[in-house]
Amino acid sequence: MLLKVNGKIEEFDKDTLQDLLLSKKIEPRMVSVELNSKILDRNEIETSSLKEGDVIEFLYYMGGGK
Repeated sequence: MLLKVNGKIEEFDKDTLQDLLLSKKIEPRMVSVELNSKILDRNEIETSSLKEGDVIEFLYYMGGGK
């Protein structure tokens, strides 16, 4: 299926958001996920299914600065 991940169209052959994270070697605890303009709760990451055309954004938090 084709998904838009962080602004880029990608092909993905698994069914769940958690599988997508694991395939990209992203630790689910270290990122927030927006699926089709909705920020998901952590427990929703494990249970969210993906479908053709979904739009996913991974939001990383960075520390630093003054």
